[in-house]
Amino acid sequence: MVEIKDTVVSFDLFEERFCCDLDSCKGICCVEGDCGAPLEIEEIGKIEEVLPEIWDMLPEKSRKVIDEQGVAYIDPEGEMVTSIVDSKDCVFAFHDKEDGCCKCAIEKAYREGKIDFMKPVSCHLYPVRVKKYEKFTAVNYHRWDVCQCAVRKGCALKLPVYKFLKEPLIRRFGEDWYKELELAADAYEKQFSQFK
Repeated sequence: MVEIKDTVVSFDLFEERFCCDLDSCKGICCVEGDCGAPLEIEEIGKIEEVLPEIWDMLPEKSRKVIDEQGVAYIDPEGEMVTSIVDSKDCVFAFHDKEDGCCKCAIEKAYREGKIDFMKPVSCHLYPVRVKKYEKFTAVNYHRWDVCQCAVRKGCALKLPVYKFLKEPLIRRFGEDWYKELELAADAYEKQFSQFK
């Protein structure tokens, strides 16, 4: 672990390799799991604000869930997460008929310039998970078997997790934090390379 400002970062971000492979996984992370994506409190308001722009992209089942319980709920661990359909699918997921991939309606609207909110930062950061504690924030790599193709692709490209996630890490923690992370990664690599 390395300390950067008020965070404690797992060395896994330097050691592990990762690069999403949407052609292989088809976006399964949006439709697998037992809870929704973790949300920051302010993100709920942003999602509610952009809902009219993405409503027509959402499947009927998703609209029904949102009508009944809203865009978010509190999961068994007490965290606010996106609402889900049939105990697994994110309500903002839809299947793209062109490529068969499951995609995020929020991100699609953002990429098309219709809204200014990309998607929940926890989704953008995956496979990194952030957990706030009283005195620090933990930044950890999350292993999930549905992402094996991303691990293989990352290994083939020799792409460390922290480099793959540069944009979302800067979005969440800022440019200065990321520069410190890069310095820590370089120092770690130099130290580790002595034992290779």
